[in-house]
Amino acid sequence: MAIERLPRADRRDDEDEGTEPPFKALSREEAQALRERQPSFSPWRVVAVQALVGGVVALMAGWGTGRLDVFWSALYGAAVVVIPGALMARGITRPLPRGSVGAGVANFFVWEAVKVGLSVAMLALAPWIVQPLSWPALLVGLVLCLKCYWIALNWRGSKKN
Repeated sequence: MAIERLPRADRRDDEDEGTEPPFKALSREEAQALRERQPSFSPWRVVAVQALVGGVVALMAGWGTGRLDVFWSALYGAAVVVIPGALMARGITRPLPRGSVGAGVANFFVWEAVKVGLSVAMLALAPWIVQPLSWPALLVGLVLCLKCYWIALNWRGSKKN
């Protein structure tokens, strides 16, 4: 029994399997049009939205329960996301030497490790910093701020024409 290979939708009939389409350098006008269709997205925008969401969640939690410890716990949960995120945004938006792709990738991973390490440390210190601590409120603030990354991805996707 022979297996028939179906044609791929992204491959022209005249292309061979092992070859890629030739690289085409963009003109200045084509590059500008591409930048306008796909604008850059600042990590500071995500951090700002996370801070806003965290503040709103903490206010709602404190107002809804009438307890100050719930407010501070939810606010600290938001801080566990916002502070390391802001530190990473600062680290990855610094200029790098030109032509240093490897340094850019390494820079991203180093700052991601710093962000995760700081988040874990802040969570470990939470019982000593926020007293009395409400873990459910802290986790709600933390999780809702983390969900802002999905909102940011949806914003970026909806901006394309």
